[in-house]
Parts: sequence; C-alpha cells; structure tokens
Amino acid sequence: MATDGAAVEITEKQSHKLERKWTFWFDNQSKPKQGAAWDNNLRNGYTFETVQEFWCLYDQVFKPSKLPANADFHLFKAGIEPKWEDPECASGGRWTVTSSRKPILETMWLETLMALIGEQFDEADEICGVVASVRQRQDKLSLWTKNAANEAAQMSIGRKWKEIIDVTDKIIYSFHDDSKTRTSKGRYNV
Repeated sequence: MATDGAAVEITEKQSHKLERKWTFWFDNQSKPKQGAAWDNNLRNGYTFETVQEFWCLYDQVFKPSKLPANADFHLFKAGIEPKWEDPECASGGRWTVTSSRKPILETMWLETLMALIGEQFDEADEICGVVASVRQRQDKLSLWTKNAANEAAQMSIGRKWKEIIDVTDKIIYSFHDDSKTRTSKGRYNV
C-alpha cells in the first residue's frame, strides 16, 4: 500500500507541467448592467499549469460552442488580465480573425490554445493571450501581444498564427491605443 508521499510522487510524475501557468477568463456582455464598466462582467475562470488540467477544463467548460451570444472566453498568461489597462497589455495590440461559422471558430480557438500552451511561437514572451468572442453574425478570435511597436515581432507572430489556424485570408493587427479612441485601423497585416 502506497503512503501519501508516494501517491503525491506518482501523481506528479504523471502530470505534464507546462512552461508557464495560464488562466481562463469569461465575460458575458449579453446582459450588461446599465452604467457598469464592461469589466464588471469579467470573471477569472481557472488557472492551470499542466496538460491534464488544460484538457479537463477545455473539454468540460472552455469551448466557444458553450458560449451564449455576446460572450467571450479568454486564455491569458497567469498574472495578466485580459484588458487594455493591464500593464502587460497597455502598449500592445492584437491580431484578429473573424468567422461566420461556429465550428471554424472552435477549431481555430483550440489550435491557438495548443500553440500557446505548447510554446510554439518564437516570440512567446511577446504574447499576452487570446480571446474568442461569440457574436450573432460574426465570431472573432484575437491574439493579444505586449509591444505593438515591435513590428518585426508582430509580423513573425502574425505569420505563425496564420499558419497555425490555417487561414488564407489577410489578418490585421491593431494597436490597443487605436481601438481605445475608436479609430481602429490595421497597422500590420499578413
């Protein structure tokens, strides 16, 4: 019979630790409270650090097909909140791709999650996280980065992400600062 210490050792050997911790977030804008800030609906879902935890969470909860319209799932590095005001995101921006078909969003979301937790980007330190936004007419997936002004890093990330999600259409990178003033224009594209 195994002792408690042996059971912990066996469990740790069976767990596959990730390079870093990640946090799932959720927000639902379908029923916003009048006058409330958008982030009042933002909820920290769960922080994980192993492959096993990821699959359990993804399979049971964090699939875009489980979201109502006007809701978002976020996966960000632990310690980074999915908002422009977070110090890690403040000088950044995002690559965005849209889809009018839910199964495509689901596939792109999963491929992006696996690429992030599997550290498949050369500029992994530049990436903050990803957001899946479910909407009535057109869903959106956005990959958030730290330093929008670093064009070389952003272009590399954009090209790699486009390959990962298997998109042939052009994808656009926008600075968060541009989006804040509602003059959002694409600064880079691949």
